Amino acid sequence: QVQLVESGGGLVQAGGSLRLSCAASRSIFTFNAMGWYRQAPGKQRELVATITSGGSGNYADSVKGRFTISRDNAKNTVDLQMNSLKPEDTAVYYCNAKRWGITDDWGQGTQVTVSS
Repeated sequence: QVQLVESGGGLVQAGGSLRLSCAASRSIFTFNAMGWYRQAPGKQRELVATITSGGSGNYADSVKGRFTISRDNAKNTVDLQMNSLKPEDTAVYYCNAKRWGITDDWGQGTQVTVSS
């Protein structure tokens, strides 16, 4: 099992930027995919962005062109650069690591609040 620790959340005005970082307790090289999900109050957790071990990114339509996910296998980190933030981006953001069909690990989450 891996421990995932998120950081970088906070309060920002609409149009602003934040960079989230997820630090893993061990090598992320073996994970097929890592990503970010979010959950707003009263809503289900949803995918924001994922990145495979080969570096292929996948984004929710709502964040395409604004968010960028990156992965550093040497540092065991996965970052999410969020630009042009909107109030509807307000949520708790969770880091996730998957070995397909084997493990599915989550961090504790970091709060992102975007004020209008």
